[in-house]
Amino acid sequence: MSIALVILAAGKGTRMESDLPKVLHKIGGAPLLHHAMLSASALEPERTVVVTGHGAELVEAAARDFDEDVLTVRQKDQLGTAHAVAQARGALDGFEGDVIVLYGDTPFITTETLEAMIAARVTHDVVVLGFEATDPRRYGRLIVNGNTLSKIVEYKDASDEERAVKLCNSGVICADSETLFDLIDAVGNENAAQEYYLTDIVGIANERGLKATAVTCDEAETLGINSRVELAAAEATFQANRRRDLIEDGVMMQAPDTVFLSFDTIIGRDAEIEPNVIFAPGVTVESGARIRAFSHLEGAHVSRGATVGPFARLRRGAELAEDVHIGNFVEIKNASIDEGAKVNHLTYIGDASVGARSNIGAGTITCNYDGVMKHKTTIGRDTFIGSNTMLVAPVTVGDEAMTATSTVVTKDVPNGAMAIARTEQTNKQGFARKLFAMLRAKKAKQLKG
Repeated sequence: MSIALVILAAGKGTRMESDLPKVLHKIGGAPLLHHAMLSASALEPERTVVVTGHGAELVEAAARDFDEDVLTVRQKDQLGTAHAVAQARGALDGFEGDVIVLYGDTPFITTETLEAMIAARVTHDVVVLGFEATDPRRYGRLIVNGNTLSKIVEYKDASDEERAVKLCNSGVICADSETLFDLIDAVGNENAAQEYYLTDIVGIANERGLKATAVTCDEAETLGINSRVELAAAEATFQANRRRDLIEDGVMMQAPDTVFLSFDTIIGRDAEIEPNVIFAPGVTVESGARIRAFSHLEGAHVSRGATVGPFARLRRGAELAEDVHIGNFVEIKNASIDEGAKVNHLTYIGDASVGARSNIGAGTITCNYDGVMKHKTTIGRDTFIGSNTMLVAPVTVGDEAMTATSTVVTKDVPNGAMAIARTEQTNKQGFARKLFAMLRAKKAKQLKG
């Protein structure tokens, strides 16, 4: 059976107190919209349609960032969820299969739950995702009779008896495409909010002799984000789940609560993550690597046996081979560090390549930017770069070469050569004593005055 997705992402999110559309606020470094798209992408949908409204251009661009083949449609007027889904009719023209309606601000629904809904569709015309709420509050209620879902009633329209029901509506619905849009055509807006509720299709389906049922999931999956407080709670939930998954997969974390992960962080078994490490998007750490405390990684790859930190920063394009050592207060950007190389102290390596087993001394800087363009530094294998070396790119230091301490390298250094570029030292006898005496006298005079 073919699957299509309709993801509703038109809301403004007034309670977020933000100019940014609600679905673009981030959890784990990715927009809420991406999380919703990610869980459903495992179903290999034939079509994905995102319904936009507030901040449509930004939301559409974000959707394309995740899936360049996504279809987008706009809901100009906010007239309810059934009206929003109806906007996707044209984008699904000619599609024959099941449609799952998801929400761009509900990031935690799992692939397994969606698969359970698809399985239930074999024997039912409409499948709704529900959950047992700890505190039902103002959720819509699912009214069931045995295995049959009789209707969904919004809290504001519910009787006292219906409000006592704890089985609540997540809003997620699955139905055959033709059936879905036929039912939507029959939805009216005779309710307290004068909106077209998607949930009304259940009652209409029953009136027409169709079968409706509910599939349940854990309440945590259905968490919708409507405020900054809820966003912070969702971030905490995401982090706790990701940490647990990694630990169960064999990753060592000394203080898990201090490690922050992104939606796409990959860490191999037997890797060790020390306290207070942040993984921004795009990081892969291979098995057996060690990320030491207070390091920040983004868009980087760390190979087996490598050590990073403490207090290190890996920026986008950092590629560390096996057994590389990156030490304290070192920054690597758009650079490859080959097997066994060491960059241990107070150094910036940007737009560069460092050969195998080379050693980069403390205070080294690749001067990669001329104010307009970026330039590359190439350092060969088994090369020694002395402390406080400035490498003015574009420049190449050959294999088995070296630079003297405090050298400014502006020309290529051949294989096996040593570069020295600094002024000759001179010693002025007795000058230090005279200078200190003069300064102390000046200070004493100031104190008296």
